[in-house]
Amino acid sequence: MKYTKTTPCTDCPFLEGTERGFTDERLEGFASGEFPCHKTAEVTDGEFKAKRKSLHCAGALIYLEKRERPHQMMRICERLGLYDRFALDMTAPVR
Repeated sequence: MKYTKTTPCTDCPFLEGTERGFTDERLEGFASGEFPCHKTAEVTDGEFKAKRKSLHCAGALIYLEKRERPHQMMRICERLGLYDRFALDMTAPVR
């Protein structure tokens, strides 16, 4: 999965006022590990699954960075130069 997406899409579950109405607990579950953007994933057995070229959900990245809780893969990718937290749109209306 690539960590190059910097802004959440308009249907991102992490945006404030998302009509899907995910609870904070559900969002925490999404953000706890690698979570592909639904626009770059495939649906298998009713779940979004990352493909080889899937992008990590920018909303989840911003959500975690706002809380200063990046997951381990974010840290690894940052050390390898595959993720730049400073490129994220931190002004996006992410919860």
